[in-house]
Amino acid sequence: MSVTPCRPKWKSAMTDRERFNNQMHYRPVDRCFNMEFGYWQENFSEWPIFRDNGITNNAEADVFFNFDRYAQHGSAWMHPQFEYKVIEETADKKIIRNAEGLIGEVAKDGHSTIPHFTKSPIETPDDWKRMKEERFRRDDPARKVDLDELKRLYPPDRDFPVAVDCGSMIGKVRDLLTFEGLAYACFDYPAMVEDMVETSCVLVEDFLDQVLGVIDFDFASGWEDICFNHGPIVTHDFFKNVVVPRYKRISRRLHAHGIDIWLTDCDGDVRPILGLLMEGGINCLFPYEVNSCAHPGELLDEYGKDLRIMGGVDKMELGKGPEAIRKYLESLVPYVERGGYIPFCDHRCPPNVKQEDYLYYLDLKERMFGME
Repeated sequence: MSVTPCRPKWKSAMTDRERFNNQMHYRPVDRCFNMEFGYWQENFSEWPIFRDNGITNNAEADVFFNFDRYAQHGSAWMHPQFEYKVIEETADKKIIRNAEGLIGEVAKDGHSTIPHFTKSPIETPDDWKRMKEERFRRDDPARKVDLDELKRLYPPDRDFPVAVDCGSMIGKVRDLLTFEGLAYACFDYPAMVEDMVETSCVLVEDFLDQVLGVIDFDFASGWEDICFNHGPIVTHDFFKNVVVPRYKRISRRLHAHGIDIWLTDCDGDVRPILGLLMEGGINCLFPYEVNSCAHPGELLDEYGKDLRIMGGVDKMELGKGPEAIRKYLESLVPYVERGGYIPFCDHRCPPNVKQEDYLYYLDLKERMFGME
């Protein structure tokens, strides 16, 4: 589908790539990098601006709103995945098996919600041994990167930044074991959990060894999601002794190729492990949720220029209307001006935010952080 933007791109004197790299390194910029993290699926049917223009997903919405462009590349995890399967249906729910083999309940009407998983494919070390042999093989031909295609997608003269994806050391392990399963397994089967983390790390290293030096990536990305509103779901010692050493191995590869910005997507209260993330080489939080943590300025003040944040615009404030939106954005001005901070909604924008208030927010962002 061809998407026609509904508004002009923010005025620019730099390419998106130049702007992103300068902003993340506290160098002068023409204006703030303009991006958003996306929307709940319901927004595409409930907001007239999406519905009437045929916008059905976040990729189309990025083009529709004419945001600055960025990309990320990489996937080093399970292969082959499980076939998605509907096992049972009730009046309001479906029991499904997802691509990672977990059995869970999802809403039948398709509204956005976190699935409730009831059974993991890995409950014992024998289960993991079998799955590792079948779906986490290092010599799987599918893990060989098409370098010619990568060069075509991301030429040296591109005008947008590209991240090399460094996957997940513990977040995807949590996905496989479930929240409760990981909590128990760290004590019942610690060697198994560490081997799962090591396997994740090795697969990422194998991927990086193929692509680094071939493509001049601008930054690195990752995904963890192991925190909730009271902190991480693993112990501090586990994270320090098992996860951080693997981060350091990946970080050495990145730094050897000039990549010094590494973001991770981790919701919840990251403060108890933030020092450890940074020790491991992760120095940017994304999309940085406010309500379960703190105003982004608190951490930027505490850690100075060692930390970057992307996100951190409180979605709860977006739902309160123009005055709350204006007040919150004003609180972000000094951090945008300092650099190392790119503001956008602190996760997918929910449908309780009115369309007109969201458009006001986009306009106000441009006036405050653009070139107007």
